[in-house]
Amino acid sequence: MNKERILVVDAGNTALKCAVFQDAQLIYFTRLDKNDFGALNRIYAENFCSGVAISSVRDEETTNNIVQGLEDSNVFLLNYPYLLPFGMLYNTPELLGKDRLCNATAAYYMSSTDYALSIDIGTCVKFDLIGKEDGYMGGSISPGIQLRYNALNDYTDNLPRLHEKSKNKLTGTTTEESIRSGVMIGIEAEINNMIEQYESKYGPLTIFVTGGDSAYFDLVAKNGIFAHENLTLIGLYHLYTFAQLH
Repeated sequence: MNKERILVVDAGNTALKCAVFQDAQLIYFTRLDKNDFGALNRIYAENFCSGVAISSVRDEETTNNIVQGLEDSNVFLLNYPYLLPFGMLYNTPELLGKDRLCNATAAYYMSSTDYALSIDIGTCVKFDLIGKEDGYMGGSISPGIQLRYNALNDYTDNLPRLHEKSKNKLTGTTTEESIRSGVMIGIEAEINNMIEQYESKYGPLTIFVTGGDSAYFDLVAKNGIFAHENLTLIGLYHLYTFAQLH
């Protein structure tokens, strides 16, 4: 291969998210079972990759198995202390979620404004703010859809545990509809209000939304937000390339 290809892996608790980058462009993406390391190795070999970047929240033994299985001398494993292309204003960077760091990194590189905001809607709703001059500034974490559904069931005697995530009317006329209204419309209202507060304080923002549950909300259409399904992988790739140069 004339052009270098890099395998980027986000090893989460439920899946292995894998991408191949060539000249900073994502050319291949797949989602594997969390323990399908054989498929991961095949993707690496079949794409003639020359390096690997891994972000893992798995235990140390499993993470070591992922690294060793790739049998590559140029493996970048995202771990604290981080080598970053920007400043860090977070008081406990060693406890900062790797997905949040990667999302903010992607936003930093792709932003067209002085400040950028990433919004990750999954198990939790996570906001992360980064500035061209200030660096990573922090953000917020609140429960996502299923966590809110679970809490209503776990901490009451009569409310059911829901799983439906589709849009719902504002005024629920059944218990189920009322819960969906409170959770689904409530989360969207929360996100829109948070965006307004960030814009009021920091001015124009470049905003990116990602996460498995982001598709259930009309954020992009309403706010001109950029939707990036693979924001975490893009950020991890940039951290890898920065580390290679330093």
